[in-house]
Amino acid sequence: MATVNIEGVTLHLAHPDELNLVCVGQEEVIRQILAAWMLVDERDLPLNPRLVGKPGVGKTTLAYAAAKRLSREVYIFQATVDTRPEDLLVTPVLSEEGRIKYMASPIVTAMIRGGVAIIDEANRMSEKSWASLAPLLDSRRYVESIVAGVKIRAHPDFRLCVTMNEDASTFDLPEYIDSRLKPIILVDFPEAEEEKEILRANLPFAEEELLTYLVTFLQAAHRQGEPYSVRDGVNIGRYALKRRAYMEKDRPLPEILKESIASVLGPEALVYLPGEEKDRPRLRPVF
Repeated sequence: MATVNIEGVTLHLAHPDELNLVCVGQEEVIRQILAAWMLVDERDLPLNPRLVGKPGVGKTTLAYAAAKRLSREVYIFQATVDTRPEDLLVTPVLSEEGRIKYMASPIVTAMIRGGVAIIDEANRMSEKSWASLAPLLDSRRYVESIVAGVKIRAHPDFRLCVTMNEDASTFDLPEYIDSRLKPIILVDFPEAEEEKEILRANLPFAEEELLTYLVTFLQAAHRQGEPYSVRDGVNIGRYALKRRAYMEKDRPLPEILKESIASVLGPEALVYLPGEEKDRPRLRPVF
């Protein structure tokens, strides 16, 4: 494990994340992220883009892909309702020798090494946790660890991006944090052709019939405002293929897919199957 000495304190750094993520399409979102991170003058500062969208639309994958375009190390921090300020910065742990070791978080490690930090599902954190990051998100670009008693300044190459889900299990951002996480980049459901390519990239062993069936189902659900995502489609496809290979080799694929959709999303999702238009809920008019 790499270490660095700051103000006489030894920090043990986190490992970068190397993920086998498949990024297909959504090129415009990647361009917006990269534009937010670029500098137009030596006096300029990078922005901290916020990717917003429903769960499963690929926000983390897009942020990771953008970071890799810069050939930077990527460090992902998974935020939760239990995230503490020290989790975001420096955590003390007891070593085998009985001494205190200071462990730098993925965010602090990215700051030191000039990498990219991605705070995933960031709006699950409380205001107390956000407060520890406030000076990092403006022109000061540093954090202060009370636990380790050090001030840590960000490398000039350091970049940050956060992802946020649109659901009821999240916190509202404090105003002073909201103003620091700009621009807001909306990640929406992909169009049919792009969605099919994403499914194909994640299910390279699936036949065309399965991919077409899943895209037709997902697009019908999107049009009615359902939160079913490409991630759900991948899970349905994988489960259907596993069922067929393990115990249902002679059954028609549409039957297996129908049961797989009910198992993954619930029976209420079956109204979006091809040929089930008569049972499909109607959108309410907006006035």
